[in-house]
Amino acid sequence: MADDDKNPAREIITGYAQSHFRYFRTADGTVYAQRNGHPVARPIRSQGTTGSHRQELMVGLFKDGVGVFNGTAMKEALDLIEALALTEDVQPVHIRVAPGYDGATWLDLGRSDGLSVRIHPTGWDIQTPDPREVCWRRTQLTGELPLPVKDTNGKGIDLLMRLCNFATAETECLAIAWLIGCLGPSVPVPAPFLTGPQGAGKSTGGRMLVRIIEGMSGDLRRAPKDEENLIAAVAAGWVTALDNLSHMTPDLSDAMCCIVTGAENVKRALFTDGDVFRVGYRRPLLLTGIDVGVIRPDLAERLLPLRLERPQVRRTEAELWSDFAEVLPVILGSLLDLTVQVRAAEADIPTDLRMADFAHLCAQLDAATGLGALAAYRASLDDLNDDVIEGDLLAQTVLKHAAGIEPGAEERMTSAEWLHCLTGLYTGEDCRPLPKGWPTTGKVLSDRLKRLQPTLAARGVLIDWGRSNAARYIEIARPAAPPPPEQEAAF
Repeated sequence: MADDDKNPAREIITGYAQSHFRYFRTADGTVYAQRNGHPVARPIRSQGTTGSHRQELMVGLFKDGVGVFNGTAMKEALDLIEALALTEDVQPVHIRVAPGYDGATWLDLGRSDGLSVRIHPTGWDIQTPDPREVCWRRTQLTGELPLPVKDTNGKGIDLLMRLCNFATAETECLAIAWLIGCLGPSVPVPAPFLTGPQGAGKSTGGRMLVRIIEGMSGDLRRAPKDEENLIAAVAAGWVTALDNLSHMTPDLSDAMCCIVTGAENVKRALFTDGDVFRVGYRRPLLLTGIDVGVIRPDLAERLLPLRLERPQVRRTEAELWSDFAEVLPVILGSLLDLTVQVRAAEADIPTDLRMADFAHLCAQLDAATGLGALAAYRASLDDLNDDVIEGDLLAQTVLKHAAGIEPGAEERMTSAEWLHCLTGLYTGEDCRPLPKGWPTTGKVLSDRLKRLQPTLAARGVLIDWGRSNAARYIEIARPAAPPPPEQEAAF
């Protein structure tokens, strides 16, 4: 046969690929390959150790007897496939959890056969999702979950609480609410902060909570030294767990706020001058530690303190994790049962809390079980406000000054006048030195007060900004006490 009558190798590869795989693109322009009938998708440019599309294409060509091709032919074929896929419809890919049709959500079990859990309004089922409904993305952080057990009658929740060392029933119900929130693809959940004395099993408890969602390969990790590495770790998995935190820098605190409520990072694409790529992320976050020092107010509103106590009886690691792995299918089944009940429950949405979606979930959990999760959540936020105030001398000074304001009255001054007033109140008659970080200008004071505004409002001190006669002012007020409820006359 003449050379002109032969099909070039790139055309053979392209024809085989298009008959065995479905190619599509995401909103950021990344092209993915999905084997026909299988929900797992791989980026065609990936060189990851979890298996790239190039590798599975080469294996398929060899096993089906098509042939073995050199790197040039494979590159040319993938270039053509990528160009053709850019004209296809846009479809998102998901890690671990995903929204589905008709109000359902999906949980990826991380199995090679693609079996997943579909959580729908009337129950949950184990099935392989339609590739056009859900596309799973797998990374090295995607562990395998066991098949959950049906009809557990809540037994798994009791087993989990026996394995963990939570100090109170309120802490237990908040941990349950967080786990349910992790199964929602679009609901931001606060970050549990497991605290307690040394030896309370904080790391072990954190691993258990993580492994319910991420499988037995899920683990805690040290906090990265910079935001870029933290974002890379967050984007590659679902639950991000940071262990043994003892100090939290302002940059790390801000990054954690973004992880909890969602943000996007834009970076220059490699080997280009003007192109960029986008990394969007919103993930469940979990922290452990005895004490992280001063907590910034914006992070405090996104934390969920879970206190643990030292166990009376110690167990070996091997025994503990063997028991946990044995009951994990029951725990997961009970969690799925409870998730269906909670989502079906009707409850009012609390409008006074920042994490309103999680507060609503707590209210639904109370409606379904009567555990008192919402009251426990409010109490935990109140404790965090105390922590913020105890760690901020400016907040303490503002509260001290506000104590002298009559209820229903307010005081207005410029930022410079407030700085002079609060500085004099702090230094006092003995002129004690100002602490490190004390505001040095009126602008710095104004910015600090904006951060403290929600914390101080929770203590009955309202701060507002305005303008009068072309001059800006800051107003500190104490609202009047509400009138006592009228009592009905007795007859």
